[in-house]
Amino acid sequence: MVSSEHTVSDASTLTGWYKSSYSGGSQGECLEVAHGHAGMPVRDSKRPTGPALVFSAGSWSAFVSAVKHGEFPA
Repeated sequence: MVSSEHTVSDASTLTGWYKSSYSGGSQGECLEVAHGHAGMPVRDSKRPTGPALVFSAGSWSAFVSAVKHGEFPA
């Protein structure tokens, strides 16, 4: 898969962050995504000022689809 991922060094400079409703309140392994940007920024919820990876819309959609279809072992 060809991708155009890049990083943002301080994810807090982006707006619109949210966690999935599937994320538990006490679980430490949560990701947040932010809508409203040219790509799909993804960051570690424990590090809001840390880096974010920014995926193209197509790459993010393919990843979410693969997760939903169980293509990654638990």
